[in-house]
Amino acid sequence: MAQTYTMNADGTRAVDPSLVTYTHIIYGLHALSVLIGITGPATIVGSFVFGVPSIIAVIMNYARRSDTTGSYLESHFSWQIRTFWLALLWMAIAAVVSAPLVLLFGLGIVTFFMAAAVVGLWVIYRVARGWLALRDGRGIA
Repeated sequence: MAQTYTMNADGTRAVDPSLVTYTHIIYGLHALSVLIGITGPATIVGSFVFGVPSIIAVIMNYARRSDTTGSYLESHFSWQIRTFWLALLWMAIAAVVSAPLVLLFGLGIVTFFMAAAVVGLWVIYRVARGWLALRDGRGIA
């Protein structure tokens, strides 16, 4: 059965207000993971990638992603999913690069935590920028 959508005057798909709330909840879960990383013993990126709130958020993204097709929320769902997977990828690369350097006076530990700090700041930026764009009712690129 084909779905019909309400269209805005500019040709974009009208957004269900409950889906906007749903997207705010997802950003809130990601922000909670960041806060746990800042205030707890984990790093920001460690809490973001391996924390329960962010994992739930990504599952929520995939569960309703098709509902956002053609609307400005589609960009938010892609943004959130990319942020999660790219943070995981960058930390995996940091681990692979840093592991052999551990033998050189523990240099690998320093490089890994420096990478974690940089990726953590990047995650904070992505969550904040995306959430602010959602608050303003616009897409994110």
